[in-house]
Amino acid sequence: MGLNKNKILFFIFLLGCSYLTFGQQDAQYTQYMYNTLSINPAYAGSRDMFSAVLLHRSQWVGVDGAPTTQTLGGHTPLNDKIGVGLNIVNDKIGPATETYFDGNFSYSIELSYDTQISFGLKAGAHLLDVDYSKLNINDGTDENFQPNNVDKKFSPQLGLGLMLHSDKYYVGISAPNILETKHFDESPNASESIAKERIGYYLISGYVFDVSDDIKFKPTLLTKVTSGAPLQVDVSANFLFYEKLTAGLAYRWDAAVSGLVGFQFTDTLMVGVAYDTDTTEFSEYSGGSYEAFIRFDLFKRYNKMVTPRFF
Repeated sequence: MGLNKNKILFFIFLLGCSYLTFGQQDAQYTQYMYNTLSINPAYAGSRDMFSAVLLHRSQWVGVDGAPTTQTLGGHTPLNDKIGVGLNIVNDKIGPATETYFDGNFSYSIELSYDTQISFGLKAGAHLLDVDYSKLNINDGTDENFQPNNVDKKFSPQLGLGLMLHSDKYYVGISAPNILETKHFDESPNASESIAKERIGYYLISGYVFDVSDDIKFKPTLLTKVTSGAPLQVDVSANFLFYEKLTAGLAYRWDAAVSGLVGFQFTDTLMVGVAYDTDTTEFSEYSGGSYEAFIRFDLFKRYNKMVTPRFF
């Protein structure tokens, strides 16, 4: 039996309520390995050049009120030890729109000729808008659906990160926001609708295996732990051909399977796309999720990009 649009919208709204009430779910990415600054501030400046990424994600295509995310991030080293970056995220689901602005700072210490440990700090702001008029409510007299709209509700953001990295591998742990902030506390139904941003802890890692002179294998792992939310585990397996074409598969535990393709057109420009198909019963109502990014690398500190610098 299919679902009509009203039921789907209500389902999405329930997901949004869960999303806001039981713990802030940071924007989700399939191609997180190209958007690491959103996860770990210690990544700032690690590519030894100015690097900028623009990414768009449309989740559950064909479902009214489904999440969409746009991310713009850039970072650069200031010297051999200090890196800085800026990240802007716009995340929408149902009647809610969240916007993040944050600055990132990293300090690196050399452990050996090609290995560094970096410490990161993130500070910024989170703005929340909720427009309840976007909901299709059958009973307009229901007091649970009569709260005041939320208009640019401000919350401070503070995050920490640590990353160990070389030209062959990286492993990082982070908490992008260590401040737990309550929302909707000014609504007339505050006792029922208070939402709390809980701390999310991330582990991210990757390694480069040389299959041959022209083929490299690069597995990656992303794990997120948040109190009150399901454990999230993403595993990807990509192959890099001739330092140009990247292709592979990814699996999000108990959620989705993805295909990823990227192409390094020049030393400056890389473009990539991904498609997720749900492995849950919700796949019957969703057309899957799409993600695309474009990355620019400028003002390299070396005559040639260090190989392989694809993360």
